[in-house]
Amino acid sequence: MKKSSSPWACSGGIFDWDNSVRELAELNAKAEDSSIWNDPQKAQEVMKRRQELDGRINGILKIEQSVADNTELIAMGESEGDASIVLEAEKALQALKKDVAAIELDALLSGEADGNDSYLQINAGAGGTESQDWASMLMRMYVRWANLNKYKVEVLDQHDGEEAGIKSCTLQIKGHNAYGKLKTESGVHRLVRISPYDSNARRHTSFCSAWAYPVIDDNIVVDIIESDLKIDTYRASGAGGQHINTTDSAVRITHMPTGIIVACQAERSQHKNRATAMKMLKARIYEMELQKKQDKVDAANAKKTDNGWGHQIRSYVLQPYQLIKDLRTGFSSTNPTAVLGGELDDFIQASLAQRIHGGSPDGVEDIE
Repeated sequence: MKKSSSPWACSGGIFDWDNSVRELAELNAKAEDSSIWNDPQKAQEVMKRRQELDGRINGILKIEQSVADNTELIAMGESEGDASIVLEAEKALQALKKDVAAIELDALLSGEADGNDSYLQINAGAGGTESQDWASMLMRMYVRWANLNKYKVEVLDQHDGEEAGIKSCTLQIKGHNAYGKLKTESGVHRLVRISPYDSNARRHTSFCSAWAYPVIDDNIVVDIIESDLKIDTYRASGAGGQHINTTDSAVRITHMPTGIIVACQAERSQHKNRATAMKMLKARIYEMELQKKQDKVDAANAKKTDNGWGHQIRSYVLQPYQLIKDLRTGFSSTNPTAVLGGELDDFIQASLAQRIHGGSPDGVEDIE
């Protein structure tokens, strides 16, 4: 199918159809040249970019073809007086909305590390059991979001609360554009609900922070001075059998100049946990450098503000009414069950669009 242009090229100026088709043709030519494998690193970069462009372009072509086919079916059904054909075609067009939304979301991602896998760190705020339970709810929300996006999730570190929930956890979420999407989730999340731990059934407000940073490629060099590190080992507290719970296999690394702390207890080997923790530390330091290139709104995330009032990016109100509202974009949902079940893409898309087009929503106020 020959196309000189596409309506997708006008979608906020994000996805340039003509240049993308031209670039894909160039990458296909390079991939067919066997000499490209003389430099494996360069070859992998070419193949990765080729796969990304091919997926986007073919995804758009399939949607446009489906729209054309079903529009033709509707016209045929109407001319023949067959309502069942019209209904089936309309249902097919309705189902395409999710595919279109997914492509539009991917088109908003163009940052330096947007295409990378992501680490996601969740920490309970002040409030004891209530906040720790909220942290476990956030962890479950992001795991379900990852599953809906067909990403792989690995729990690298987890500290359980004394009575319920978790004090903190670190997830590694693997998949194309995982960091680009999750970076919009960095900030403080506030929950308002009737506490299941309050015998008087009073309304409680809890805070937790989520912090995303990219998994960096091996070719990205981050210099770390060994003397700047404080390395502690401790007994792993998560699941993993008798061995992992009875040896000091878990590793915590503190980078003294920045105060960054990373930890890993996913492996039974202390050596492997240390290697993973070092990768996490390099990723955190690299992410700090990326943040310096962002505008003032994004740079605020790098300051890691207090886990409490006045710093939240999103409020989740479950009682006395139900409303989840992003305080940066003004986007909201009255279906907290769906959002807490992992349906976050609409919030992510709104946040990415605001980053690109700038500005702040009108009338965005906190929710009491």
